Amino acid sequence: MSVSRRSREWISALAIYLQPRPITLLFLGFSSGLPLLLVFSSLSFWLREAGIERSSIGFISWVALAYAFKWAWAPLVDRVQLPVLGTLLGRRRSWMFLAQLGVVGGLVGMALNNPAEQLTLSVVLAVVVAFSSATQDITVDAFRIESGDERMQAAMAATYMVGYRLAMITSTAGVLGIAAFFDPSESTYEHRPWLIAYLCMALAMVPGMLTTLLSREPTAPINEELELQRQHVQVWSARHTHLPSFMTRAAGWLYVALICPFADFIRRYRWQALLILALISSYRIADIVMGVIANVFYVDLGFTKAEIATVTKVFGIVMTLTGALAGGALVNRFGVMKILFAGALMAALTNLLFAALAMNGPQIELLVVVISLDNLSAGIATAAFVAYLSALTNIQYSATQYALFSSIMLLLPKFMGGFSGVAVDNIGYPLFFTGTAILGLPVLWLIYMAARHTHLAPRSQVEKQIE
Repeated sequence: MSVSRRSREWISALAIYLQPRPITLLFLGFSSGLPLLLVFSSLSFWLREAGIERSSIGFISWVALAYAFKWAWAPLVDRVQLPVLGTLLGRRRSWMFLAQLGVVGGLVGMALNNPAEQLTLSVVLAVVVAFSSATQDITVDAFRIESGDERMQAAMAATYMVGYRLAMITSTAGVLGIAAFFDPSESTYEHRPWLIAYLCMALAMVPGMLTTLLSREPTAPINEELELQRQHVQVWSARHTHLPSFMTRAAGWLYVALICPFADFIRRYRWQALLILALISSYRIADIVMGVIANVFYVDLGFTKAEIATVTKVFGIVMTLTGALAGGALVNRFGVMKILFAGALMAALTNLLFAALAMNGPQIELLVVVISLDNLSAGIATAAFVAYLSALTNIQYSATQYALFSSIMLLLPKFMGGFSGVAVDNIGYPLFFTGTAILGLPVLWLIYMAARHTHLAPRSQVEKQIE
C-alpha cells in the first residue's frame, strides 16, 4: 500500500471527528465533567482553606455518593417524558436541560454561601449539584449510546472523554487559578475569591446547555422486547383483577422500568454477572479514595493555589488529552481487557508517587511528575473502562443499565473515601497513599478472572415468547 493511500485512509478515519455527533459529545462531555470535582476535591480545598477539619471534609465527600445511587432514579429518566420540556425538546434533551439548570442553580448558591459561616447550607447545595449532575450523566450516557452505531460510538466516546477530562481540569486548575488571582493573600482565608471562581464555573455550564438546545434528539431505539413486556404486564394484571387499577398500573410500570433492565443483565451473564459487578465496584477504588484527600494534601504540604493551578493547567491538560487519546487507540489495538488491566495497574502505582511527594515535601518538580503521570494513567484507565461499560449495556435499557454500572463503580470507593481524613489523621499521608495503592491490587485479579470467564453478550435480544 502506498504512503499516499495510507494517508488518505487515516484522513478519512479521522474525519469522523468532524461529524455533528462527536462534536456534540465533546461539549456534553465538558458539561458532564465540570460539576463532579466542584463537589469533590475542589470543594475539599475550599473547605480546608476555610478552616474545616480534615475528618469533616472526608465525611462531606459523601455528597458525591449521589453519583453512586443514580441507578435508583435512572428508570424514571429512562421512561418518563417531562411535561412541556419533553414536548419541546424530546425525552433525552429535556431531562438533560433540566439537570443542567439544577447544576447551575446549585453552583450559584454554593458561590454565594460562605462555608466558614454556614457549612450545612454549603453541604445541602453541594447535594443539589451532585444530584443534578448525576441526572445529567444518566441522560448524556443514554444520548450517546442511542446516537450512533459501533463505529460512531468509538468516536463519540473519545470526544466525550476529551470534553470530560478538560472539564475536570477546568474545575480544578480553573477554580484554583481564578481563586488565586482574586485572593489578596494566601495566608488568610477570604470568601470573595471562591465566590468569583464558582460563579465562573456556573457560567461555564452555558456551552453545554446551548449544545443541548441545538442538538438533535436521538431516534428512540426499536424495542423488540417492549411488546413482550407489555404482554407480561397484561397477563399479570388479568390475574390480579381484585387489586385497584392504580396498583396494577404502578406494578406494571415498575416491572418494565426497573425490573426488566436488571433482569436482562442477569439473564445475559448469569453467574458471571457477580464477577462483572465485583470488578465494576472496585475498579476505581485506588484513585477515588486517594482523590478525596489529594487537594487537602496539597494545602497541608504547603503548595499555593497558584502553583497547583499552574501545574495542573499545563501538565495536567497535556497528559489528560494524551491519556484519553492513547487509551482509545490502545483499546482499539489490544482490546478492552488488556488495557483495563494496564490502567488499573498504573492507577495503583501512581498513588505511590503521592507517598513519595509526602515524604519529600513541597517540591514543585516532583509535583509536576506526580500530576502528569496521575492524569496520564487516569486517561488510559477511563478510556478502557467507558468502553467496557458501554459494551455491557443493552441499548434497549441504555439509561438504566449504564447508570447501574457507573453507580456501582462509585459506591464502594466513595464510601471508603469518606474515611480518608480520619485515616490521614491516624497514620499520616505516606502510609495512607501506600495503602490506597495496595487497595488497587485485588482489582488486577478480578480483571484477569473476568477476561478468562466472561464474554460480552449481545446487547439486544429476545430470549423467550409469552406462552
